[in-house]
Amino acid sequence: MPSLKDLRLRISSVKSTKKITSAMKMVSAAKLRRAQEAAESARPYAERMNRMMCNLAAGLGKGAKIPRLMSGNGKSDVHLIVLFTSDRGLCGAFNASVTRSVRHKVRELTEAGKTVKFFAVGRKGRDLLRSEFGDAIIDVRQGLGRKGVSFAEGDEVAKTLISLFEEGAFDVCWGVYNRFQSAMTQVVTWQQVVPFAAPEVDDVTESGEVADVAFVKPYEYEPSQEGILDALVPRNLSVQVFRFLLESQASEHGARMTAMDNATRNAGDMIDDLELTYNRTRQAFITRELIEIISGAEAV
Repeated sequence: MPSLKDLRLRISSVKSTKKITSAMKMVSAAKLRRAQEAAESARPYAERMNRMMCNLAAGLGKGAKIPRLMSGNGKSDVHLIVLFTSDRGLCGAFNASVTRSVRHKVRELTEAGKTVKFFAVGRKGRDLLRSEFGDAIIDVRQGLGRKGVSFAEGDEVAKTLISLFEEGAFDVCWGVYNRFQSAMTQVVTWQQVVPFAAPEVDDVTESGEVADVAFVKPYEYEPSQEGILDALVPRNLSVQVFRFLLESQASEHGARMTAMDNATRNAGDMIDDLELTYNRTRQAFITRELIEIISGAEAV
C-alpha cells in the first residue's frame, strides 16, 4: 500500500497536469474559432476554382495545348503523397488517422506495382512514417501556420511540387489531410492535385447542392483558353494546398481541444479516486495507531 506522502505527491502531480491540460484546451478553443472561419471561408473559392478548371478543360478543342500539370506526363509509375499533419502532439488521433490512411494507400499502390514517395508537411507525419518509409521521404516542411496559415506558405509548397514534377521526381501527386467538420469530427480526405483531376460529380458543396463540375457554360475567353490555363493551373495548385493547410490547422485545434477536454476530465476523476484512497489510507493509519495505543495501555 502506498504511503500517505506518496499519495499526496501523486495528487499534487495530477492536479498540475490538470491545470496544463485545461489551459491547453482553452488556448485551442480560442484558436479554433479563427481557424474554423478561415477554413470555411476558403472552401467556396477552392471549389469554384476547381469548377472553372473543369469548364476550361472541357471547352478546349482538339489539338489544344494543355499544361503538363493538367495533362500529366503520360505516366503513373511514381506517386508522391503530400501528407498534412501537425508539428506538435497532444491532439488525439489527428496525426495517427492520416498516417493510417497513408499506409493503406501505400499498400494499394505497391500492390499495383507503383513507387511511392512522401512529402511531409508537419513534423509528426515525418516522425510516424520515418521508421517504415524513411528512405522515401523526399522533403519535410515544419512550422507552417505557426502564426496563422498564409497563402504565401501554401504557394511555397505548391511551387516546390511544381519544381519536383518538372524535374521528373514523380508522375502523380496526392494530397491527404484532415477535413474539418466539427471539433469532434475530422475526416481524412484525399485529393489528386497533379495532374489536375476533376472532382467527383456527386461532390456536395457547402450549400448542400451537388457540384456540377462537368457543366460547361458558353463563356468567351480572352486572350485564349490555353493562355488562361497556363496561368490558372499553377494558381489552382497553390489554392488547393492553401486550403489543405487551413483545413488541417482547424482540424488540429479541434482535435487538441477535444483531447485536452477528455484529459482534464480524466485527471479530475483520477484526483477524486486518489483523494478517496488517501482518506481511506489515512483513516486506516489512524485506526491502527489507536489500536496500538489502547493495546499498550491495557498491557500496562
